Parts: sequence; structure tokens; C-alpha cells
Amino acid sequence: MKNFHPVEELARDERFVRTPLFDPTDKRRATDVDNDVRSRLHPLDEAAPEGARSLMHGIFMGEIQALEGAGRTAWDFRDDGETPYQLLLDMARQCWDEARHVEISVKLMDHMGTHIGEFTETTFLYEAACNPDPVLRLCGVNRALEGLAIDVFNTMRNFGMEGEDPVMSLAEDWMLSDEVTHVKMGSDWLRRMTETDPQRRENALMFQRTVDKLFSLQGLRGESEENPIQLARQFRRLSGFTEEEIDEVAGVAREAMEEAYAQHSAQG
Repeated sequence: MKNFHPVEELARDERFVRTPLFDPTDKRRATDVDNDVRSRLHPLDEAAPEGARSLMHGIFMGEIQALEGAGRTAWDFRDDGETPYQLLLDMARQCWDEARHVEISVKLMDHMGTHIGEFTETTFLYEAACNPDPVLRLCGVNRALEGLAIDVFNTMRNFGMEGEDPVMSLAEDWMLSDEVTHVKMGSDWLRRMTETDPQRRENALMFQRTVDKLFSLQGLRGESEENPIQLARQFRRLSGFTEEEIDEVAGVAREAMEEAYAQHSAQG
């Protein structure tokens, strides 16, 4: 099996439609800047069903790429002599979780009235898992993108509870607990593998900040009523984030939202 598998060779069937992360021509993306869905999701809002379906489709795509990324990490560094074997086992365990999440997400998509291919796929999560340094992978995927998954699952769990949908709220709560574990693994391994190399740690955290900014989704994730995806501080604490680190993620989210609005205003 090939090491460091390129994103262009990911296997997908004809149901999947792929676009760049920020393609202005794509009208089906869950990450579009759209004033109609630029508010906290609530079941009684007119735009909520469409917003929730697109978010659910995005979750499904993220779970597939998280499975692929964790599997690549377990394989790519199996013989490098520096990556601890226990880390590879943790990545294998994460693959098991992500495969279960894919199955749950497919069933939730059907439950919510959407299907594979209704919205498009971007591959940035997998691309973050292609970094040649396993520590940067852990920061980009387990801390940044799995951290976003914590926020998304908590938001969808609350959406299900407010809409009195026990199927959604239970399924999202189940997956949320796994995501806390995945982020905690990334936080723990970051500190262990960079204990004597502060520059490597700083490089990894810088990569995480870059990923966090891109995946603040032009302001969809944050802490105000204008953010459909709410930052889940309590679960991030459980996953190994310090209060300072959570504040930094919140700041990056605010910055992304301000830039999105500025760009939107400039375009008229």
C-alpha cells in the first residue's frame, strides 16, 4: 500500500461531488456565506431545515475523511522509528470510531431527508492529515478539526433536543463523546512528543491556528447568536484545551467572521 496517499487519489463513487474549500460558484456548499442561515440554528427558524441538512452532510463527509486520515497516520509512520507505537494504536482505535460515525451519519442523513451528493465535498480535512510530520497532523486534525467536530456535534445535539428529536440528540451525543476522546489524544500526544522540542511544538500549534481559521467557516463557528455552530467550551476543556487556548480559538472565529462580512460587503 502506498505511503502518504495523495488527496487526488481518494476513492469516491459517482454520488460524490467535490469542490475547492471556498468555491464561489458552488451553490450547494454547507459553508456558503448566506445571510438567511447566518444565525444560531433553531428548529422553528425557516432556514433551519436546509441549514441542518447541509451541516449533517458536512459531518458525514468529515467522518469519511477523518477515517481516511487516521488510517493514513497509522500506516504512514509504522516504520519511521520515531513515532511511538502507542500513537499508532490510538489512530487505529480512532479509525474504528470514525467508521461507526460514518454509519451513524448515513442513517441520520436519511432521517433528516438528505442524501449523499446533495451537497458537495471539500477535502481539506484529509489534506491536513497529509502533513509529513505526525505532530502537525495531530494538531491539524485531532486538535483543530476534531475540535470543530466537538462544536458541530454539540450544536446538532442541542438542535435535536430543542426540536424534540430523540434520534438526532442521542446519536449526536454518542458521537460527541468520541470526539472529546479524539481531541484529548491529540492534546496528550502533542505534549508528549514535543516535550524536549519547543520549536516543533510551536510549529504544530501554528499549523493548528491556520487550520482553525480556515475551518471557522467564514464565521459559521463562534460564540454569538450570529454563529450557527457554537463553540463548546465545556467539552473542549474535557478534551485537554486550556482556557487560553479556547479563548484563542474564539478569537480566530471572530476574526474569520469579520473578514467574511468585510468581503461580503465589498462584493455588494
